[in-house]
Amino acid sequence: MTEMPRFDPRDSGWEARVAASFARQSFMETLGARIALMAPGRVELVADEAPGLKQQHGFFHAGVSTTLADTAAGYAALTLFPKGFGVLTTEFKMNLLNPGRGERLVASGRVVKSGRTLTVAASDVYGECGDGSRVHV
Repeated sequence: MTEMPRFDPRDSGWEARVAASFARQSFMETLGARIALMAPGRVELVADEAPGLKQQHGFFHAGVSTTLADTAAGYAALTLFPKGFGVLTTEFKMNLLNPGRGERLVASGRVVKSGRTLTVAASDVYGECGDGSRVHV
């Protein structure tokens, strides 16, 4: 397994800044998403199963998976930016491997390469079941 690169934030107050920005995302509130882990260059989001998040077959809607993936990657990038900077997605590619099943979705975003103005980040989304098993979505 490849070791995660270590990054140094360019703002000593990065944790409070990222948490405050996330709190302003009303769509995350709509999804019931919350930050489960925050580290320099890494953010993990969790959204629990809810009727409004399902598609017609009972799985999490792909829009929930992609939104969590995009947001986790963006906030992973934001952990490394200086105060006064924001993050917007410039390009996004999603491969759906499995239906979003389980009691919750977990999106793990990580920075691959940190730049001054452009940062490359990636996300993996997993469906977690009550028995602790995970499905890579």
